[in-house]
Amino acid sequence: MPSPVAARAKSERLESPHNRWLKRFRAALHGESDAGDAVLGLEGAKLVMDALRSGLPLEALLVSDSGERQLAKLKSLLPAATRILRTSDRLFSSVAGTETPQGIAAMVHRPEWMWDALLSSQPLLIVLAGVQDPGNVGAIVRSAEALGASGLIACRSSSDPFGPKAVRASAGSVLRLPVLAESPAPQAVFDELRRRALHQYAATLSGERLPHSCDLSRSCALWIGGEGAGLPVEIASAADARIRIPLRPAVESLNAAAAATILLYEAGRQRNGAGRAPASVEEHR
Repeated sequence: MPSPVAARAKSERLESPHNRWLKRFRAALHGESDAGDAVLGLEGAKLVMDALRSGLPLEALLVSDSGERQLAKLKSLLPAATRILRTSDRLFSSVAGTETPQGIAAMVHRPEWMWDALLSSQPLLIVLAGVQDPGNVGAIVRSAEALGASGLIACRSSSDPFGPKAVRASAGSVLRLPVLAESPAPQAVFDELRRRALHQYAATLSGERLPHSCDLSRSCALWIGGEGAGLPVEIASAADARIRIPLRPAVESLNAAAAATILLYEAGRQRNGAGRAPASVEEHR
């Protein structure tokens, strides 16, 4: 016997490749939606389940014939009157954004966060300035959620955390962690964080300080620069401290995701009381 939710669902079969819903799904899953279409395309059972559990408004589900088994696992989470669009495996593959589609995708309303959502009683923010690889951006979002950051800010020069590759690399974290995407230029973000009394640390290859010598247990923001150019000079020079991760001489640098994860881990270690930096240590200005 079908569940009450399934009984109230709106089901429709899509047979034409020119169907408007298939066109919208293709655009959403490839990150090509119109600017006015504030939807996020999610593909695969895990991401769809994460979106449903996060309470994001659901516009429609797209299910292929072979994806019906995935739909069965999600039915208990579906809101009443969910629009379920069914199609063939061939047509689903034609709109999918992955090489081996699972046969289920969703269009949800993109989460929108305000500044205050990122500022807990003792905020720990990650700020990306020029991180252009979407895989790195998604991995940083995932580490930020896993290691206790209160939020992430992606300046305009960085890849969109809500782009398809970044969403997949985040493994669903971008649906839960407060994220400000396409934020203003780095200097404007820096000034706003200073106005809100956050200590700002710049990760650089030539930093004078090591992570464990900085007090990351206080309200602070960790700035991560691009894979090649690093942070803008004006941000690195104005930060409360420039920090570097000690590396063996043969290794020139870490990628942005690895560096961010190490700094987040150290911040979590200090915040859990395992190694707070001495309050008497003066910081470079």
